[in-house]
Amino acid sequence: EAAMSEAMQAKVVNDAVAYAISIADSHGRNAEWAEKAVREAASLPAHQALELNVIDMVAPNFDSLISQLEGWQVTMLDGSVVTLHTQGATIKEVKMNWVEDFLYAIADPNIAYILLSLAMLGLMVEITNPGLIFPGVVGGICGLLAFYSLGMLPVNYAGVLLVVLAFGLFIAEVFTTTFGLFTAGGITSLVIGSLILFKGGPLFQINPWLIAIVSISIAALFAFVINRVIKAHRHQATTGREELVGKSAIVKVALEPEGTVFFKGERWTAVSEKGRVEPGEE
Repeated sequence: EAAMSEAMQAKVVNDAVAYAISIADSHGRNAEWAEKAVREAASLPAHQALELNVIDMVAPNFDSLISQLEGWQVTMLDGSVVTLHTQGATIKEVKMNWVEDFLYAIADPNIAYILLSLAMLGLMVEITNPGLIFPGVVGGICGLLAFYSLGMLPVNYAGVLLVVLAFGLFIAEVFTTTFGLFTAGGITSLVIGSLILFKGGPLFQINPWLIAIVSISIAALFAFVINRVIKAHRHQATTGREELVGKSAIVKVALEPEGTVFFKGERWTAVSEKGRVEPGEE
């Protein structure tokens, strides 16, 4: 974002001050403190706010609030005055249903991050092992829930792009032979993206331990996969024709020079390089 000039900053602050003062005056509040709150980012404890006419009352609990509101007069937008009668009022508590409870619970930075991580893992397993179905279904569901959760939170799109880049690098690692290069880049991208995934200060920060657990888990998974790939490259083939190289077999049908040999219970066609070989010989 381009930095504002000093003149523009002063204009913005003055506009905000004028708006705050107009609101304070219309509600009979302390206009002087309203200006101070804008210019100096001032704050007050509850009892001082009451003394300076910044707030109407201090209520330590709901019952106290109901008691203090008895006889309170409120000026409506049309200028009429309404007197509140709260003593003996019937209080009806409206609770969220289970769907609302669930959606409220997942609208949390840590839960959103867990869902996003599970979505990545599930989809990676499905892509690398087509036909398993279950990991893909779980990953898809977690992905949709993660998108809903992210939509309810102040997301930093640079962080989202870094996490998506990490996912792409992890997939690339599976289909290439970089032996960890893409994984290292993916882990780096994932950690940085996770740290800046949300805006809004400490309230919306992901728990660092959660980031560490997810990153280490993915790193361990790919370390295992890479280790298996390296071993597979180094391991000599133990099946098919490659297994027969350098081995001895029993001749079943004379080699003249072509014939048949028996090896580990299997019949193979063989050609002799040293002339005729009789049945029963090796």
